[in-house]
Amino acid sequence: MKKKRIVVLSGAGMSAESGISTFRDSNGLWENYPVEDVASIDGFHRNPALVLKFYNARRRDYLGCHPNAGHIGLAEMEREYDMRIVTQNVDDLHEQAGSTSVIHLHGELMKNRSVATDTILYPVDPAQPDLHVGDLAPDGFQLRPFIVWFGEAVPMIEPAIKEVSEADILVVIGTSLNVYPAAGLLNYAPHNCPIYLIDPKPVHSTSRQDIRYIQATATEGIRLLRQALQEADY
Repeated sequence: MKKKRIVVLSGAGMSAESGISTFRDSNGLWENYPVEDVASIDGFHRNPALVLKFYNARRRDYLGCHPNAGHIGLAEMEREYDMRIVTQNVDDLHEQAGSTSVIHLHGELMKNRSVATDTILYPVDPAQPDLHVGDLAPDGFQLRPFIVWFGEAVPMIEPAIKEVSEADILVVIGTSLNVYPAAGLLNYAPHNCPIYLIDPKPVHSTSRQDIRYIQATATEGIRLLRQALQEADY
């Protein structure tokens, strides 16, 4: 029997329990750094040293993090479902937990690219994760993090739209649904596709009126989701 396809849209709340700072919550990263300075292409052009310093710190913070029970729960669900994950997160905790189909909308923290092209990537050495102005890619251009900044196109949005449009079940975890184009992905879900939204805070979407809300953290929410799916006998 063909497995049901579950497409998961994950955001910062997915990795919060792994110790990765979210951006928008109280004490989040945006309270300490203006987004236009450290996470936009214009900010990088104005002050590349500041942006590289910001992401060097993000990498050092990340190196001590591990997948949480939520990541592991999603990976375990591959035994029962055809799982596809579309994440706004730049960590690779989904992959570390064992998920085998992951689309990163906003890039990957532990990879670099040349400022001249985003088609060739260079893995970051965890022992030497820092980038500095003057560090060059093999093509002779400055290296930068493989991050999709504000003001840049989102190359993986079309593959993400395709995944959502083919979903049997859609699960949204730990995202404010405020950042576009990712927030607009709900509009591509089939009209008869059940949608579950997991977040400890109230999150409301105008895309659909039939969303099933699970107000819980990612780890607890995925446990409750698995129960709900079994009871619904999808």
